[in-house]
Amino acid sequence: MARKPRRKAQAAPAAGADMRRLQMADVARLAGVSISTVSRALNDSTLVGADTRKRVRDLAQSLNYSINIGAQNLRLRQNRTVAVVLPFERRTRRPIANPFSESMLSTLADELNDHGYNLLLMRVDAERSEAIAELHATGRAIGMLMIGQWQHHEQLNELAARGFPIVVWGAALPHQLYCTVGSDNVAGGLAATRHLLGSGCRRVAFFGDVSMPEVAQRYDGHCQALAEAGLSIDPLLFVSAGFQADDARQATLDLLRRGVRFDAIFACSDSLAIATVSTLRAMKVRVPEDIAVIGYDDIELAKYFDPPLTTVRQPIRAAGRALVDALLALIGGKRPNPILLPTELTVRLSSLRPARKTAARRVAARRAKPQRSEV
Repeated sequence: MARKPRRKAQAAPAAGADMRRLQMADVARLAGVSISTVSRALNDSTLVGADTRKRVRDLAQSLNYSINIGAQNLRLRQNRTVAVVLPFERRTRRPIANPFSESMLSTLADELNDHGYNLLLMRVDAERSEAIAELHATGRAIGMLMIGQWQHHEQLNELAARGFPIVVWGAALPHQLYCTVGSDNVAGGLAATRHLLGSGCRRVAFFGDVSMPEVAQRYDGHCQALAEAGLSIDPLLFVSAGFQADDARQATLDLLRRGVRFDAIFACSDSLAIATVSTLRAMKVRVPEDIAVIGYDDIELAKYFDPPLTTVRQPIRAAGRALVDALLALIGGKRPNPILLPTELTVRLSSLRPARKTAARRVAARRAKPQRSEV
């Protein structure tokens, strides 16, 4: 039997000729095949020959066409996927594998599962918000949770303005269109530095990158505590540092090389604080006898480190619940307000200097909030 000649593919329409969204039927017409063939080819089905699959996929790519999974899910009433995004900076390429993010991911997975949703984990260059927007455009996810806003407040506002349900773990900022859930970073910074001052320290160094909103708020609390104690802010005691171990090493060596006098270090994360203690030990500096150190987050390792790390606890379990609840409210058409969760100072050995009965210590102790002690 003679083979039926294949229909010749038609030319693509001129740019701007048709502003409506490209449909699968359009791709089928241009490729000269049926709609079911296009669907199977784009889903890499072996029911379609390899040459036809390649031809259809190449055509779809040239037309910037992708299957709208959201439309499929809407028809089938089965879209139960939430994207959890960890942004990274192209310059530093902060890894997924940091203890705080891992704890948050575990909590979010549990909470989403309890509500009957699936988790789609993505690591996205924070400079490329369009990669996140594509989640909404293609319907791959019904909403998004982002762990950390970094320095990209405007990009997050743009995403929220497009109507994509998005909730961010981070600091509430002025003119914010997206919803945030975060801990009280100002109160956390205030409690940390009050504790160090109450232990007799007077030259408290701060390690952190204040271009990040959460770290900037912790620094604000740190400065408030210094002002309460009648101490001026010494710019020599501020060292800009990221969250990596090498950042801590460089920050500590920077202080020592410059000959800056300091008797305590407030590091803006536990990972940073732990690496700082290790660097001090390598330089034969004792913690806490010579230098008191305090961290932030209260990751699991903090209590088992030597010496056990004094830190500001962020309520990760409550944070996971609040993030998921806020996102489901957005999906349901509501507009939740930013949520601020309390922090708690957990005192361990790394910050306990030899007792100094000074008036300043008594004043700082009276002003400090109630705190847990695991000593």
